[in-house]
Amino acid sequence: MSGKELHYRYSEAFKQKVVVEIESGLHSISDSSKLYGVSTKSIRKWLCQLGKNHLIGKVVREEMRGEADRLKQLEKENQELESALAQAHLKILALESTIESVEEMYQVDFKKNFGTQTLKGILKK
Repeated sequence: MSGKELHYRYSEAFKQKVVVEIESGLHSISDSSKLYGVSTKSIRKWLCQLGKNHLIGKVVREEMRGEADRLKQLEKENQELESALAQAHLKILALESTIESVEEMYQVDFKKNFGTQTLKGILKK
């Protein structure tokens, strides 16, 4: 070929014929693709546009009663726990920065000297 691509155009009647054959069970999508030389992607598109859509794979989720409510409740609890965890981390950071400020002010390592006599003497000053 001289760099030109072939583009096939199919009539609506041809598309409808292929769709009807597939929906009636005469051919499968892959059989029709081979028989007529049309891509399976095109045939699936025709099925969506012209067909009854019952042959296209769909995801169906079945749930027990209350299962959706339970899922929502668990998601809400998860969100609350994540929020509490974030608040705890912020509180820890605030306390650690406070300890660092006090250590700089009194020039003592409170974490190492916690509970010793020297700490009590410094705090009385």
